[in-house]
Parts: sequence; structure tokens; C-alpha cells
Amino acid sequence: MEKQNPLEIRQKILRTFRARGPCLPVHIAKEVDMSILFTSAFLSELLSEKELKLSNMIVGSTPIYLIPGQESQLEKYTEHLKGKEKEAYLLLKQWKFLQDSKQQPAIRVALRAIKDFAIPFKKDEEIFWRYFTIPEEEFTTPKKIETHPIINQEPTEIKQEPTKEHQEHIKKSNASNIESSQLITSKKSDEQSEASKPKPLNIFDKKEKPKTKKKPSQKKSTASQKAQDKFFNTIKEHLTKQQIEISDIIAFSKEDITLKVKKDQEEFLLIAHKKRITESEILKAHKKAQELNLKYILLGKGEPLRKTISFIDAIKDLKEIGRVE
Repeated sequence: MEKQNPLEIRQKILRTFRARGPCLPVHIAKEVDMSILFTSAFLSELLSEKELKLSNMIVGSTPIYLIPGQESQLEKYTEHLKGKEKEAYLLLKQWKFLQDSKQQPAIRVALRAIKDFAIPFKKDEEIFWRYFTIPEEEFTTPKKIETHPIINQEPTEIKQEPTKEHQEHIKKSNASNIESSQLITSKKSDEQSEASKPKPLNIFDKKEKPKTKKKPSQKKSTASQKAQDKFFNTIKEHLTKQQIEISDIIAFSKEDITLKVKKDQEEFLLIAHKKRITESEILKAHKKAQELNLKYILLGKGEPLRKTISFIDAIKDLKEIGRVE
């Protein structure tokens, strides 16, 4: 490899970014024909001089470098988003705006994690999220913001009101029926008029069963949502105090939360329970941790039962389990 002038290398790196958009260090190293180590040194220098900036998202263990103003081109790296972060990204991209308080707790966490694509703003003390390429001026009203929309679902078609011609036809038909009924005897007229009266459509009938069934379920879901939010916020505050960072959400239920977390640059599986931890929870967590090849952390309400503590102490002292033939 020929010896290159540092100034020429810098210019070549910047030209590469202008041509290709946001890049990983490995892409730049290939373009300038240098090792990753030397390339990273040049990138760090350009970063300190604000010629470049870093994305919030990470591909593997590396952030993406870009020239300020190329943020919209980060979309080509969204294929690297996983789990709830990918789900939150797709929701926000489809609906442009999302109301924070009406999203599931896992989606709310994910929206805060995808800082490159989800931009928060406040309206009437409510937090909303906008897709990063959509200006805030396009925001309408909270009523038009969908809650937990289904990806790629088409909006429900709205039935049109009857046209003026149709309304006139109905009026003429009614008038004709009245004139005909007057030519018949009063008794038959009464019978026929009752029979000819159009039966009302019970669309707005308050006694309609589906509506009465929906109300209690909606109240239950709202109460359940608030309980989940409260539980999640409690766990999040605890982890923040312990300087533990949430890196991914694996599962979220009424009784527990399963997360991937980072502490001192090491990744762990963390399962938080609303109840006390028993031997059963320990065995389940151990099995899940083995699947992910991670060490695990358990959180529970209050201290574990005495028999659970005794069980843990007994395992610590166990060296071997043998079999006698």
C-alpha cells in the first residue's frame, strides 16, 4: 500500500460519505484501503471536528457514521432493528404520529430507544412521537392518532350518505303509498299501513348486545394497561438506580417482564416478577438463560421465601450429584 497524505485520506473519506451516505467503519476502510484501526482514528478525528456525527442505533456493536444532514438516509439500516424496536419503527412510519400514553409499555420503551427515527414533542401536556422525516406541522389532533394500529391495515371504508336523488325517490315512494292507502277501507288501510311501514334499522339501538359487551371489556383493558405501566415504570426506575441499561424487551405479561439488560458492558437476561420468587421461577429463568447463552438476574416482590433461600444456599455448596448402581 502506497503511503498516503493524511489530508488526502480525510478528503477521500468525506467524498465516500457524500457518495454513499451513512456508513460503517468497515465500509470506509475498504474504500480508503486501510485497516479498521487506522480508519477509526481518522473517523474519530472527523467526529471531534464535527465533520461527522454518530447515529444512536448500533449495527452489531458499531454505531453508524454520517455527515450532518444525511439523517434521512439512515432508513437503509432499519433492517438491523429487532424485536419491539422494529415493531415500534414500523408503527410510527405507517401512522406518522403516535400518542405515547396510548401505546403498550413495550412499544413506549422501544420508541425511546429508536432516537434516530422517533422524535418526541408535547401537545397539551401529552407526549407524542413523530416519524423523523415528517414535520411537526403536519400533526392534526389526538383523536386522529391510532392506538396500537395493525401494520399495513387499510382504513375502514366510510359509508356515504344517500344522495339527494335517492332522498327524493324515497319521498315520492312514501307519498304514493299514502295515496294508495286512502282508496282502501279504513280497516284495511290501517292493516296495510302497518304492514307497509319500513321496519327501522336498529343500528343505533342502545340495547344492542355488542355495545353493552364492549364497555366492561374496555374498562378492564384500561385498568390492565395502567397496572402494566405502573409495574414497568417501577422496574425501569429500579434499573436506572442500579445503572442497568435495557437493551431489548423479550416478553411482557401481566405477571412478569423479560428483558435483555447491560451492566458494566456485560449483557444479562433479567426477569422481573410481580410476586415473590420461588424455585419454579428460578428453574424457568435458568432454562431461558441457557437458551440465550446469558447469565440471569431475577427481581421479585419482597424477599424470597425461606425455603427458596435455603434451596439457593444448598445449590451453592453442591459439588456433585452421583448415582449409586
